[in-house]
Formats: sequence, C-alpha cells, structure tokens
Amino acid sequence: MPHRPVAVVLGAAAWNDGPSPLLARRLDIAVRLIEDGRVDRIIVSGDNREVSRRETDTMTDYLVARGVPADRIEADRHGYRTWDTCVRVRDHFGVQAATMVTQSFHLPRSVALARAAGIDAVGVGDPSLGVRRRSTVVGYAREVGAAFKALRDAALRPAPAHAEP
Repeated sequence: MPHRPVAVVLGAAAWNDGPSPLLARRLDIAVRLIEDGRVDRIIVSGDNREVSRRETDTMTDYLVARGVPADRIEADRHGYRTWDTCVRVRDHFGVQAATMVTQSFHLPRSVALARAAGIDAVGVGDPSLGVRRRSTVVGYAREVGAAFKALRDAALRPAPAHAEP
C-alpha cells in the first residue's frame, strides 16, 4: 500500500453500543494504516444525524479508543453517499490523494468515484465474507445497482446533498 496523506473511512451502520462489525473492520484497517505510517490522518465519513446513531462520532470514538490521536481524525458528518463523500473530502478537507477504506465489495466503486472526483485514490478493502457472510453477500448484490448510480454520478457530477462543511 503506497503512502497517502489521508485514509477516508466510509461509513456503515452504527449500533447503540458502537460500530457494526463491518464498520469496526474498516476502522481497524485505518488504525493499522496509521500505525504502519501508510497514512498521516483519517477522515471518517458518514451520516452523523441521530437517526443514524451518529456514525462519525461513533467512528471517532472507536479510533481514539484504539490509540489514534484525536488530532489526526476529522469527520465528514454529511457523507450520506459515496459520491457525496468524495466531493466533500476534496472540497472541504482539501484532499488530493487518499486511501479509501471500506469492504472489498464496495472498494472498486469507492476508488472509481474518488478518482472521478479528482482524487488520486487507492484503496484497501476488508473481505468480511468469513465474518459477516450475509451482510457481505447482500453488499455484493447491492453493488450491481449501485454501479449504475455511480456511473451516473461520475458522468453528471451532482453537488453533494449537503454542500456546507
């Protein structure tokens, strides 16, 4: 994995007691990237509204509890969709190069969208199949339709749903 200034950890379900297992695995990858010196900081992106159980707050708390200094973590609290995240981290966080962190089923789309947004992106994905089989299979199935939406986003380049920081 080449060095990038930032890892962008894409959101997933937060539960009442912390991140869902899939989200925790993404965050564990980000911890390793920081520890190994592959990234300098982490942007957690997700829906930080109460209805989504404050995804980015949950993600930040998890990372800090695992030794990531809080001053190396930033939160995109309005990362409602992958395209929105890519545009927002580029525009509001000044990201030009990043490592996208997600599950393997989501990785090709997230890297492609980041590149379409003008970010020099690489990615690392968690395979998750052996740990969360049902969620992973659903994730792969969901990617079929999501790929068409991503193609539309890359072609039309819509503004994010929430453009403010």
